[in-house]
Amino acid sequence: MLDVKLIRERPAALEKALADKGGAELIRQIATRDEERRRRLREVEELKALRNRTSEAIGQAKRRGGDVSGEQARMRDVGERIKALTDELKAVDDAIQTLLVQVPNVPHASVPPGRSDADNVEVRRWGAPKEFPFPPRPHEEIGEALGVLDLDRAARVAKSRFAVLWGPGARLERALIQFMLDLHTRERGYTELWVPHLVNGETMLKTGQLPKFEEQLFKTVEADENRTLYLIPTAEVSLTALHSGETLLEATLPRRYTAFTPCYRREAGTYGKDMKGMYRQHQFDKVELVKIATPAQSYDELESMVADAEEVLRRLDLPYRVVERCAGDVGFSAAKGYDIEVWRPALRKYTEISSCSNYADFGGRRVDIRYRPAAGGKPDYCHTLNGSGLAVGRTLIAILENYQLADGTVAIPPALRPYAGGLERLTAFSV
Repeated sequence: MLDVKLIRERPAALEKALADKGGAELIRQIATRDEERRRRLREVEELKALRNRTSEAIGQAKRRGGDVSGEQARMRDVGERIKALTDELKAVDDAIQTLLVQVPNVPHASVPPGRSDADNVEVRRWGAPKEFPFPPRPHEEIGEALGVLDLDRAARVAKSRFAVLWGPGARLERALIQFMLDLHTRERGYTELWVPHLVNGETMLKTGQLPKFEEQLFKTVEADENRTLYLIPTAEVSLTALHSGETLLEATLPRRYTAFTPCYRREAGTYGKDMKGMYRQHQFDKVELVKIATPAQSYDELESMVADAEEVLRRLDLPYRVVERCAGDVGFSAAKGYDIEVWRPALRKYTEISSCSNYADFGGRRVDIRYRPAAGGKPDYCHTLNGSGLAVGRTLIAILENYQLADGTVAIPPALRPYAGGLERLTAFSV
């Protein structure tokens, strides 16, 4: 979250910075509440000082045998006023905190202006889209024709926006997960973790999922404990929260973590968009990348994280492009971010397969992770970063579409074959 001191000192600049992103109207509300808080705090401090001085005078008067009943009665009134102001201070603090968790991060100065993804800026492209001697089919048609993608049975078991992968389809999903984890851990310097898929509300709040994205989350209630646990929408939540409340040594930074998890999102309000196939699901697999860095490291670490995600697509020989997200599309918690979009021949366009973001100290402050400078001095907030390395199901979609053959089968990318038991082609599977 943003520093209240920053809001106090530069409200106009923050309002301007959040004009495209949203949340500017909250800045003045917080500044007004902060002024109320400081006014009450000054009064409390003045009354406490008065009480201390008067208590000392009462003690001296009592030793002289003087009548102090009037002053004692006045101090009781002062004590009641201090108590009332303290209660008011807590209410104002709570109100400020409620507003603060709703304010998005301020975009970095280098982020391009704009209000929507239409204003995002292409940074680079890699690979040439393949020209097919036949009309390329979308992944849902390919997968269903081969018998490896089953949306109908998934809908009967759960509801729409779930998928069943049969036989070689399931094996290919598993192969992609292992391929990505091996690349990131063996070659790119990440430490693999296995993390909880259910987390408490405090963790969701600290990692920026609550209250902003409440309607997008699945949750469960433990009846015996009357406690809500949320299914993670991404492993970013669990990975980032691991060091909550800790102070790390600067020499141990940056930390680079990766984890495979299923992810769960309600996708409320997105019906009618990307509905076909398994592009936008309630449950999907993802290999997540998370970094914890110093302010001096974080923007270089963002660029290298993007390169780490790109390397997966390069090894699989899937054409893609990188776009920098504009201020209005950069995301609630992000100061700067990129999307990687893979080529979809059936759609004749690029679609998102990874999003990499630097939350800067907004993330470190919210989740409460500090670092102790090696040169000494006061601990400061870490910067937190996250990205997809990659969304597994969307990578499978890209393979089905980019590697489809005229006979309806699908070639397996050479880099993936060792992970798929030497399988070279996806052929029809009989249920």
